[in-house]
Amino acid sequence: MSDPAHPKKGPWVIDLKADDHFTGFYLARDVGLRSFRDPSRGHYLRMNIVDRTGSIEARAWEDAEMIEAWLQDAAVVKLEGEVEKYQDHLQVRVLQVRLAEGDESDHADMLASTQRDVEAMLQEIDECIEATEDKNLKLLLHHFFGEASFRQAFASAPAARRIHHAYLGGLLEHTYEILQLSRPLLELYPDIERDLLVAGILLHDVGKLREFQWEMDIEYSDEGRLLGHVVPGAEMVATAARTIEEFPEELSIRLQHMILSHHGRYEWGSPRRPKTLEAVALHHLENLDGQVNRFHLLMVAARQHGRSWTRYDHMLGRSLYAGSDDDLAIEERGMAE
Repeated sequence: MSDPAHPKKGPWVIDLKADDHFTGFYLARDVGLRSFRDPSRGHYLRMNIVDRTGSIEARAWEDAEMIEAWLQDAAVVKLEGEVEKYQDHLQVRVLQVRLAEGDESDHADMLASTQRDVEAMLQEIDECIEATEDKNLKLLLHHFFGEASFRQAFASAPAARRIHHAYLGGLLEHTYEILQLSRPLLELYPDIERDLLVAGILLHDVGKLREFQWEMDIEYSDEGRLLGHVVPGAEMVATAARTIEEFPEELSIRLQHMILSHHGRYEWGSPRRPKTLEAVALHHLENLDGQVNRFHLLMVAARQHGRSWTRYDHMLGRSLYAGSDDDLAIEERGMAE
């Protein structure tokens, strides 16, 4: 793990071990009061403390109501704690906690970010745009990616709050990976309109720039909570297409359909199911990349804690096999070298 951006950061979450007594700066997330089993004892405070290496549950057994009154969700805190093992999982007992002040911490230490080269991914997108032969789609893509503020936001935005690519730069990384996955598919199925599929890949998640906020933590905006990203994304594309002279209405509709159907199923938040070759290709490419990324992150987290199985994932309805003891030992040796 690289050095922290701020010298006072304190230990990384990933390095915390049972019986550690530590002080450091972390992002407090999912803060809330919980009742003791004996109601007469009142409440304790539960939260997750986060940095760019991971997350660990923390509990304050005393003064819970007082701490909860001033500790807002998604706040950077200075925390003193002790690491305990409970039911085979590590958790932190909070001894002292307060809000971080001024320049005591650096936001770069709090949120994970893509490990891929951001400039190289942007260059790949630019090359795909320049290779687009359909002049209308090329103009539409330049409308978005040729604008500096859009480009900056797209490069830094997460693709999700928790599930997949849920880190800074995750949206760019997710888009880049789908582009790579599409190449063999286009070779296998030449009837897929290449330019339309590429445009759908690049624009299918543009609504996430309005769905999420990521200044402090990855959170939903008011618009995101009310509308999500699918419908706003289709509206953004439709609005942009209308600014391009003689942009074909049928082409705009087909592209909007790809955005509206890329989740694939109604129960997955898709207003429409795919009804074109390009739309079904986009859906399965997008889902493949999201699921593989999700599995990978869960497995990496298990391996980092020396476990061969992930914790039970309620959304997946199962635990995942992260590797044998030999696999874990090899990986640990590699990390130590």
